[in-house]
Amino acid sequence: MKTEPHSNCGICPRLKTFRLDNKKSQPEWFNAPVPSFGNRRARLLIVGLAPGMGGANRTGRPFTGDYAGKVLYEALDLVGLSQGRYEERADDGLQLAETMITNAVRCVPPQNKPMGEEIANCRRFLEATIANLPRLQVILTLGKIAHDSTIRTLGLRLSDYPFGHENEYHLTRNDSPLIVMSSYHCSRYNINTGRLTPKMFNDVLVKVNAIMQEL
Repeated sequence: MKTEPHSNCGICPRLKTFRLDNKKSQPEWFNAPVPSFGNRRARLLIVGLAPGMGGANRTGRPFTGDYAGKVLYEALDLVGLSQGRYEERADDGLQLAETMITNAVRCVPPQNKPMGEEIANCRRFLEATIANLPRLQVILTLGKIAHDSTIRTLGLRLSDYPFGHENEYHLTRNDSPLIVMSSYHCSRYNINTGRLTPKMFNDVLVKVNAIMQEL
């Protein structure tokens, strides 16, 4: 089972067309499905929505180059889950400690809004990513789309595991504990509207790190 789509993936025609149009206007950008970033021996998997137009779609690394990335990587540094300095580019040398970051949808969608069929199409890669993390203990989902796609990937009912900020679900995977925690997405919009504050988001990462220390 492939964990990453092909660089010219055409499973979702709308997203492929959008990527190719972006490539014409911004030929120096990554403009391809953005692969996961992190350690294959990760105990923590962070699942976002999709690459941002001027962020991961530009740089080729999840949450890199835009406002949400700044919030996320600062929080990871705060709790010691990253090593090195985040400089908003894929070649900054930053490394993650026992952590991997991916997206529910690997291609940048128009207006940052993937369609339901596109989310479902890309779920095969999220499923493969989870399956290929043998030490996985915690999944942190950022936003409702990421949360719902993760719950579906795990074969669970959304009604039994609804999205909510700091909702925490204790599951089992291969006879081992697996905890799914959800958070509002650390987007500029959520920060600007006050739905989420940097402190609230940092507190989520502190809680996740504490859970990992206990497991």
